[in-house]
Amino acid sequence: MQRSRLRLAIYASAAVLAVAGGVGAAVAATNPAGTTAATGGLTATFSKDSDWGTGYQARYTIKNGTGAAVNGWQLAFGLPSSAKLGSFWDATITTSAGVSTAKNPGYAPTIAAGATAQFGFIVTGSGAPTSCTINGAACGGGTAPTTVPTKSPTTAPTTAPTKPPTTAPTTAPPVPTAPTATAPPATTAPPATTTPPVGNNGNVRFAPYVDMGLLSNGSTTLAQLGTSGNTKSFSLAFVTSAGCKASWFNAFDPRAKQFADQIAAVRAAGGDVKVSFGGATGIELAQACTSVTALQAEYQAVVSAYNLKYIDLDIEGAAVADPTTIARRSTALAALQKANSGLKISLTLPVLPEGLTADGLNVVRSAKNAGVDLDLVNIMAMDYGRAGQDYGDLAIQAVKSTKDQIKSIYGNGDAAAFKMVGVTPMIGVNDDNGVFGLADARDLVAFANTNHIGFVSMWETNRDKNACNGALFQCTNVAQSPFDFSKIFAGFTG
Repeated sequence: MQRSRLRLAIYASAAVLAVAGGVGAAVAATNPAGTTAATGGLTATFSKDSDWGTGYQARYTIKNGTGAAVNGWQLAFGLPSSAKLGSFWDATITTSAGVSTAKNPGYAPTIAAGATAQFGFIVTGSGAPTSCTINGAACGGGTAPTTVPTKSPTTAPTTAPTKPPTTAPTTAPPVPTAPTATAPPATTAPPATTTPPVGNNGNVRFAPYVDMGLLSNGSTTLAQLGTSGNTKSFSLAFVTSAGCKASWFNAFDPRAKQFADQIAAVRAAGGDVKVSFGGATGIELAQACTSVTALQAEYQAVVSAYNLKYIDLDIEGAAVADPTTIARRSTALAALQKANSGLKISLTLPVLPEGLTADGLNVVRSAKNAGVDLDLVNIMAMDYGRAGQDYGDLAIQAVKSTKDQIKSIYGNGDAAAFKMVGVTPMIGVNDDNGVFGLADARDLVAFANTNHIGFVSMWETNRDKNACNGALFQCTNVAQSPFDFSKIFAGFTG
């Protein structure tokens, strides 16, 4: 999700082990401040994840070379005048006098001895950073540079990102997801071979996201989550790519029907699933596949493997800002829908209380213009960078704003536009330290029922507790009993 909107644990290390060759190596750029590690200090390395000519997605990797944990870090970097900072995630970033300063997120202030931390961002334009300091010293080790760039980029947004992962407009945060987690071992039990029954059009009005990587070791099942939270249906996250091949978080081939037995159990209990493609981490298929035909074939492989009636495209990070892949995705989805009668397609996009970003609106318009019969626009109502404000009220405002935008695109009335809106908050403490609490969930469900919106979800079911066992991103960090949020959202009737 937005970048964290739905920032998922995508398990990069499992991807390398489980899929030969992985998705592809990141495009490394020279660290402008040098690449020599500083003995006994923090160093930072810049690299690009992808570059589409008119912009790129990049990250800094910070390494703690000391013998003790470092609590708190601050990295300052400058961009050339040809580049402009857009959205960002896993850090808070402010810009002044041409220098952007990234600080550790509240949920991860410490870098253990010998460990690393990362944050990512989108840049519009071209050109790698021209300067870099970490905690006041040169990123490559040694003393801090004495000058900063004389040419500054256009001021970047000061808001924190939003799920999962994540967008290019300067006012938009990236989508929500949770911080990256330790990968499951590559020796996970082989996938089930059972073919799930055809989707039964079960009630997917409330279908919370589930990070399927956290279920891949078999210790928890969808059925158990459903029983615990009074939940019938789920949004399964995320299918990304291994080259131009569909892959569950770059670890399992959907053609082998991983999780098919769990999906069958959900349907047998009267619910259904929608599979979500994309997310904040990993490469979405439309970016990896260079032809519409190949892309449609990969979407079709997943639809066929699980007899799906619902799919979701979680589009964030670089994917939400790239017109080439947006057009490719829209064309492929229109053809996919034509080949699969009754297939319902939703788009999950970053949002602010003021509505979808300009890039998000372009994604919706592209789908409409390509002939996609769009079921829902699901907004990642999280990580606004407005900690201290009421995140329940902000989520409601985001729904209202998105409804108005849908009216402007489709020319429909309030009731029909509300029916096309879905909302997915990040439960508990967000990545930007804003809080979406139990009372906010009740308020949002009441509003959603009164206005008959189309869909309610949350990021994410495994977090619906306050017993983290050391993994803070796997719980809400607010006072609650297990599955309190699920039980509240289950009261959404549409």
